[in-house]
Amino acid sequence: MADGGVADGDGMADGGGKEQVAGTATPCARRLRADAARNREAVVSAAREVFAEVGLGAPLEEIARRAGVGIGTVYRRFPSREQLISAALIDKITAYAVAAERALAEPDPWAGFTGFVRRICAMQAGDQGLADLLLITLAPSEQLEAIREQANRNLITLIDRAKAAGRLRTDMVGEDLLLMLIGNTAIAAAAREDAPQALPRFVALMLDALQPQPGASLPRPPTTAQMRRVMSRLAAGHGCGPPPAARTGK
Repeated sequence: MADGGVADGDGMADGGGKEQVAGTATPCARRLRADAARNREAVVSAAREVFAEVGLGAPLEEIARRAGVGIGTVYRRFPSREQLISAALIDKITAYAVAAERALAEPDPWAGFTGFVRRICAMQAGDQGLADLLLITLAPSEQLEAIREQANRNLITLIDRAKAAGRLRTDMVGEDLLLMLIGNTAIAAAAREDAPQALPRFVALMLDALQPQPGASLPRPPTTAQMRRVMSRLAAGHGCGPPPAARTGK
């Protein structure tokens, strides 16, 4: 794609140049590699900042502007938006995974589960990029997804522990937490500035509703396949992945 008229400094292939001797790198080649590394880090840092402010659908041109590079550099370093998201938010999804691990280490199953939910909802509220990321999936090849998968396995264990302790309603499923995160994201976007107390109140209400309710029953939950399509549709809205599959009702 066109570079936007800004000199990138990393357009040449690493190690290129006729003057390079086999097994060595010329000063020019070393400078190009150093420039490329600096540009990549500048893009990742700018993306992390912009995604946190406006979400994963942020214009790549704004990321390039803040990074001080041309748009061509962004596309050379990250041919897809998913790759850029993965690089920019790998630390955030790692924090998500660490939160799940710490929750499992909590001796009280209910305290572990509720502490994790409160922590993740607070993280979402403070970072629009992370808020979006927790509601979508990226290509399975991205390292970020491997970290998320392990965190989600720990989350299922958290849910099972709280149920076994009699503190979490038995008809609660993992998809219910995803619905809660969707609601938390919407409330954060709508009320963060004018009514900040709305978020902790919403989380407290949801946690109260997740405790056993004698004689109460819930409608049938959405299936895993249905919620995957929801996540796929949200991802497509941010310019990630293929278009969502056609609705089948399952």
